[in-house]
Amino acid sequence: MSTLTPRPGVLDIAPYVPGNPLAGGPTKYLNLASNESAFGPSPRAREAYREAAAEMHYYPDGGSTRLRQTIGAVHGLDPSRIVCGAGSDELLTLLARGYAGPGDEILMSEHGFAMYPITTKSVGAKPVTVPDKNLTTDVDGFLARVTPRTKLVFIANPNNPTGTYISAEELKRLRAGLPDTVLLVIDAAYSEYVVRNDYTAGIELVDEAPSTVMTRTFSKIYGLAALRVGWAYCQPAVADVLNRLRSPFNVGTVGQMAAAAAIEDVAWVDKSRSHNDIWLPRFASDVAKLGLKPYPSVANFLLVEFPDDEKRGAKAANAFMQARGILLRPVGVYGLPKCLRITIGTEDEMTKLVAALAEFLA
Repeated sequence: MSTLTPRPGVLDIAPYVPGNPLAGGPTKYLNLASNESAFGPSPRAREAYREAAAEMHYYPDGGSTRLRQTIGAVHGLDPSRIVCGAGSDELLTLLARGYAGPGDEILMSEHGFAMYPITTKSVGAKPVTVPDKNLTTDVDGFLARVTPRTKLVFIANPNNPTGTYISAEELKRLRAGLPDTVLLVIDAAYSEYVVRNDYTAGIELVDEAPSTVMTRTFSKIYGLAALRVGWAYCQPAVADVLNRLRSPFNVGTVGQMAAAAAIEDVAWVDKSRSHNDIWLPRFASDVAKLGLKPYPSVANFLLVEFPDDEKRGAKAANAFMQARGILLRPVGVYGLPKCLRITIGTEDEMTKLVAALAEFLA
């Protein structure tokens, strides 16, 4: 037998389980498990993808220059303070690598994104979970758990899988209450879906507070999940750390070109957001009429609680849906065993889902 042993703590990491267990498999399934775009990528992004195919024998631009410039132009940001990554997941890991290690602590919500504890443990740090208040990030709870060992705070806003958010005022209060030695990482993966007046993705906080980073992704509203493209906006010193740690060619040419085209296609993004604005509340209403409990959401998914009953519970519902070719997301790993997270799909997909739910509950 081999005597090769991994670093202490590595085997304590529970591998990430994707929302769609059949990812990359048959396309006959109605996949509402992974919060992907209802409409997929814009025509302009598809065309950019096809054009990039002719350059696959060249290494990509290591600095994602054109993509950073395009993001900067769209959002009014300095491109030199933008760092692109292989999805926002890579950037979260790089931030942990850059600012935490053995003996340190990283704070995260009780029902926060499953990658946060994985990322934390991967650098030898300790994940500290903060209980939610009504399935919403509790700012006072976070501030109460800060210790001299705290190095980072991960906040998903809106949060996955709950769909809830904290206001710009609460986010600012969190930043003000944290020591300057603690890096606040605002994961705004679903920010493009939010239309609330009191919401912020966190750009102004990055400008005001050096120890703040905002991360975004092209996997959700832009429909480029398969290409793995994300970006971070941060102060120059943090950008310098990320650029020192990231791989030389971490974002492929195809991803860079498709993402640049996608973010410029404002009409397509507006179409996707408008669709979500209509179908998120409509689906929540349909779910409530069936006797299930939908939780408030501002993202492109809904957390639905099922009865605490073996025959009508979340586990039985998920098995029933899978047997009918519908994939939903169990969230027991997030501490929500009675719930399923359901992506807002197309009109046809949502109609089929509601009918299937009604059949299950009949």
